[in-house]
Amino acid sequence: MNIKPLLVLKIIAPIAAIGYTVFLATVCLITINDLPNVGVSFADKIFHFLAYGLLTILWYATFLLNFNLKEKQAILYALIFSVVFGILIEVLQDTLTVSRALDIFDMVANTIGALLAALTLMIKNKILR
Repeated sequence: MNIKPLLVLKIIAPIAAIGYTVFLATVCLITINDLPNVGVSFADKIFHFLAYGLLTILWYATFLLNFNLKEKQAILYALIFSVVFGILIEVLQDTLTVSRALDIFDMVANTIGALLAALTLMIKNKILR
């Protein structure tokens, strides 16, 4: 593998992971006054599922390329980070905001998205060996 693209990825991966994490936290913690509360929205759960799947993939790349971890370790760390982050954001929505509330179904969607991303990464790594 050419060394230059790897160096670029080592730089871009943590910037993308940290930037996306901050973006996700911001979007999840901002006050929304104009939107009606419609209860459990399927579209909202799909957003959570996809958002936390992407979060897991970005942190996997960061852990793998910048912390000299093996692939399985990087997947595990990214999965743990994403699930804990998702739970923390839900708790913060309940404690820090007036327009948001803790939603167990959001936590479930976050966790399933992170788990599916981790499973996909494990399968990809087995196939590419």
